[in-house]
Amino acid sequence: MPKILIVDDEPEIVELVRRYAQRGGYETKEAYDGTEAIEICRNEDFDMIIMDVMMPETDGFQACKEIRKMKDIPVLMLSARGAEYDKLFGFEVGVDDYLTKPFSPKELMARVNVIINRHKKTVPEIKSTEKFIFDGLEIDVLGHNVYVDGEKTELTAKEFDLLIFFVRNKGIVLNRDKILNGVWGYDYFGEDRTVDWQIKLLRGKLGIYRDFIHTVRGVGYKFEP
Repeated sequence: MPKILIVDDEPEIVELVRRYAQRGGYETKEAYDGTEAIEICRNEDFDMIIMDVMMPETDGFQACKEIRKMKDIPVLMLSARGAEYDKLFGFEVGVDDYLTKPFSPKELMARVNVIINRHKKTVPEIKSTEKFIFDGLEIDVLGHNVYVDGEKTELTAKEFDLLIFFVRNKGIVLNRDKILNGVWGYDYFGEDRTVDWQIKLLRGKLGIYRDFIHTVRGVGYKFEP
């Protein structure tokens, strides 16, 4: 049975999510602040974390960063703040999805199902020695490493998946729906803007090779070294 950690300082939110998660066939564990969530994750494994942003002691963003240092667990962030800056910052620390309060519990669980199923899948057709090199941009697929002019650059799991998707579709113009379907999953419930935010963050980590990802106005994006 897949296991979810629910983290929120509002007991009524925790109880609501717990009921819907258990009804959907998930085992659950609860925490009421970021510090508690970090300690729980030191000793237990989870298939998914649903976490609030604004919490006492340690907020959701900081908790996510600390948990990411220990384990690769997908995180869906809940927040009453829906500003673009907050979403960008969330994606930067490795959040997989972002849902603004108040939210529909059914939509929340639909997103959880997609993220967990997507996380179980590996990048298709990975060969033991597969690497891509475009000028000074080197991508080691099996090692999950990216180098810019010999220097390793740290990508989140979603940024890496996005880069690999572009590389495997080199020279092809991809609209936002295709990118969402290819990287997030065919039943993804997020916004088209999610693609733009993630590409902005990815470009920022590619240095002088950021322009390998071209914007095709009115259509989408194309990876063309």
